[in-house]
Order: sequence, then C-alpha cells, then structure tokens
Amino acid sequence: MTVIIFDFDGTIADTFDAVLRIINRLGNEFGLKPLGAEDVKRYQNLSSREVIRQSEISVVRLPFLLRRLKAELNHEIHQLKLIPGMRDALITLKQQGHQLGIVTSNSSENVAIFLKAHQLNDLFDFIYSGTTIFGKSRVIRRILHQRRLNPASVVYVGDETRDIEAARNINVKVVAVSWGFNSSKALIEQNPDYLIHQPDELIDIINKFQNVVNQ
Repeated sequence: MTVIIFDFDGTIADTFDAVLRIINRLGNEFGLKPLGAEDVKRYQNLSSREVIRQSEISVVRLPFLLRRLKAELNHEIHQLKLIPGMRDALITLKQQGHQLGIVTSNSSENVAIFLKAHQLNDLFDFIYSGTTIFGKSRVIRRILHQRRLNPASVVYVGDETRDIEAARNINVKVVAVSWGFNSSKALIEQNPDYLIHQPDELIDIINKFQNVVNQ
C-alpha cells in the first residue's frame, strides 16, 4: 500500500479563477495591485517564494490575507469544479488499496464541503490543514509521526513549487502536476521526482512506485 497525500487547491479542485478573483477583490485592503493576465502568466513561471517576494505584500499581513481568502472561498467552494479526470484517478487508486489523504493551506471545512459536493468524501482517510503557505512539510511530518508511516511508502502530489519543497524537506517522493498554478517550466526547475499532465498518469506512477517499494 502506498500513502498518497494530495494538495487540494489546483491539484484536486479547480480553484484558480475563484482565488484570483477574490485576491483582486481584496487587493486594495492589503496593498496589492490588481493582477491581469500578463501578471498571472509571469507569476506562474516563478517559485512560490518569488511570487510572495514580487507581490510586495507585507509578511505581517500575509496571514490575514490568507484567512480572508479562505473565508471568501467558503462562499463559493460548493460551486467549484473538480479537475477533469481526477475523479476516475482517485477512485482507481482507492480501489487498488492505496491510502489517500489531503494536506492543504485551505481550510478543512472548505475541503470537506467540496468533497461532499462531488461525492468524494469517502475516498480520503485524512484531511490536514496547515496555517501557513510554507508550513506543509511540518504538517506532513506530523502525519508521518502520528500514523507511524515510513516516508519511503509516501508520495506527495501538488501543483506548486512549494509542494516540491515541502516533500523534499521530509524526504518523500513528489509528483508535480502541470494543470495547477505553477507552469511546467517552474516545476521542472525544482526537480520533482515526476511531472504529469493528466490525472490518469498518476495511476501508472503509483503502480511503478509500489513495485519498487515491494522489491
């Protein structure tokens, strides 16, 4: 059995447009300039840390922006769509006997609402929410400890460079997905173990990973 830990926003749920719309709406309050199409494209080619740095938002105000973002997203979460092909991939992985979980900087409430709306809540064994953008490695390390998991049996799946960084920090394999926020170019520069472009590619990767673990 492989334990597959998923990021939520941009990996399972298509939250991109909603998040961008909310950030632009809150921009004046937090001293951010509105993001146009060219700005977004430029940011997608940057690492997560570079995005924060170039946005020029105060480190002190960033947690408050994230809190507001999650609260605003709560009003729209039940309307958001699943990444195409993700349902079948998740069902197949679960049927193969793998354990599925979510680690997110979104709220657990938002994730639960989304999963219930898409009838996916029974597929996941755990949902953990982190409070900071770059705190996922600590959350995953806590999961490994609490569930007595061997890092060699865990795979993390995410769409941003910070996801790759988090997995590297705790020595677990990482699958980067190209359909979320960061571009393939930005993801490749961070050297993920795998880069995929469709959810069904994850099934073959996990099967190969499981075979190596079993050797």
